[in-house]
Amino acid sequence: MKLSDLTTLRIGGEAERFVDATETDHLVETVLEADRVGEPWLVLGGGSNVLVGDDGVEGVVVRVATRGIERLPDAPGSARPIRLRVQAGEPWEALVEHTVRQGFSGLEALSGIPGSCGAAPIQNIGAYGQELAESLVAVEVLDLDSGERATWPAPLLELGYRTSSIKQGRRAVVLSIDLALGADEDARSRPVRYAQLADALGVEIGDTAPLVGVRAAVLALRAAKGMVLDPDDPDSVSAGSFFTNPIVSEAFARTLPGEAPRWAQQPEAPTRAVPLGAEPAPPPPVVEGTVKLSAAWLIEHSGIRRGFALGSSRAAVSRKHTLALVNTGGATAAELAELARYIQTRVMSEFGVVLHPEPVFLGVEL
Repeated sequence: MKLSDLTTLRIGGEAERFVDATETDHLVETVLEADRVGEPWLVLGGGSNVLVGDDGVEGVVVRVATRGIERLPDAPGSARPIRLRVQAGEPWEALVEHTVRQGFSGLEALSGIPGSCGAAPIQNIGAYGQELAESLVAVEVLDLDSGERATWPAPLLELGYRTSSIKQGRRAVVLSIDLALGADEDARSRPVRYAQLADALGVEIGDTAPLVGVRAAVLALRAAKGMVLDPDDPDSVSAGSFFTNPIVSEAFARTLPGEAPRWAQQPEAPTRAVPLGAEPAPPPPVVEGTVKLSAAWLIEHSGIRRGFALGSSRAAVSRKHTLALVNTGGATAAELAELARYIQTRVMSEFGVVLHPEPVFLGVEL
């Protein structure tokens, strides 16, 4: 199986062995057996946040293809009373569409994000003022340290800005996720917290809006940036945002040009363990005195424009959004990595800021 057929970048060599796991038991058995005999293994979801090397992957690649959205008993009296359990292989976009159609709030600003529900907590996906951490109650995992299936309350994942304990190396495979969502009889959203989305909706920051309107606005904004998978849009052949927005000290931020966008990171309440079924815990606190910068602004003002490519390379910066690196047709992982390194070097030389890649790299190094 060519992994280029399973990734949104359409890049990647052959998998030595491939398993399509449509049942949770099959997924668990395959991973446990591979781990027991020392066979390298990789669990793949929607392939939307990964760059696979041109030489492929040794061992077994297990694609999570489990499906299902289950309504759990409600939590009366809670601000988010709706409880859902979603299988890891369910496409994220299908889940968001379902919740908006049902009138459940909490995921509407995460519309259009590619990938699977099992991968969502590993990355702690977020967009337009919402993060999964706000709605996640618990995950069922295969804990490779114990070899057992277990249910972890969300705080055990140590969710942060586009990261989690699993992304940082904790050995576990997500099997399902439990969510807590709101329910308003008028089917309105959570308060809108992102200026661009508020402008598109014609509301003020902190206002609510109809769920269907928020979803439509987010999809339109993402499509304009090439961030919605579309077979007719060559700028969507990417891994989404390739770099995370840097978080730096306030002191360092003051050394940057005054027009450089920045957002102060407010301290949050400490992480606390909560019982299953309780309100989701907040993400871990952000260190006081830090500022989030715009990676896109840094890239553009280091002299790299939309559509930029190195010579005849088939990897390029998206023509719609500077943060996305695209495969214009037949690009290799080596070409994409070369472009990413060049961008990192330009931004470091111009501003002294290190850009960190967001996708997971397999058989590729920057």
